[in-house]
Amino acid sequence: MRLVILDRDGVINEDSDEFIKSPDEWRPIPGSLEAIVRLTKARYHIVVATNQSGLARGLFDLDMLTSIHDKMHRELAKIGGRIDAVYYCPHGPDDNCPCRKPRSGMFKDISKRLRTDLKGVAAIGDSLRDLQAAQAAGATPILVRTGKGAATEARGESLQGVNIFDDLAAATDFLLSA
Repeated sequence: MRLVILDRDGVINEDSDEFIKSPDEWRPIPGSLEAIVRLTKARYHIVVATNQSGLARGLFDLDMLTSIHDKMHRELAKIGGRIDAVYYCPHGPDDNCPCRKPRSGMFKDISKRLRTDLKGVAAIGDSLRDLQAAQAAGATPILVRTGKGAATEARGESLQGVNIFDDLAAATDFLLSA
């Protein structure tokens, strides 16, 4: 199975320190939706794994998160792309949740539900915790400079052997050339 795991905020859509709390605040990063279309056409299964602590913080509810994801799916469908599944952790950073990145619970759940080993599966994120979760699950972490990615790269922590690209479009170019 050709599979890619994407973080949401900072990889697919613009990130915000104030959180993405409504469909109006969800704005795709230029080129990201088109990159997902190319992955779709190359017959990749595309899964999102995203921390959504705004739920635990009371900044939005599950209906609003569903509306945000509905917008993402609609925008992709308009141009021929799709995301097969969205996994999210609703817990806050202090909740000690095994699914919240940097822990690998979401990735392990993806592996179990799709009945596939994540070895060699690209996991694209913009933060150290995205990379750590991917590594812990046996996936191949890829960093993009969008979102918090440039700051993550500047810190240089645990980036040995991690491919780094400007954005999802450039990471997709790499994946499709392999």
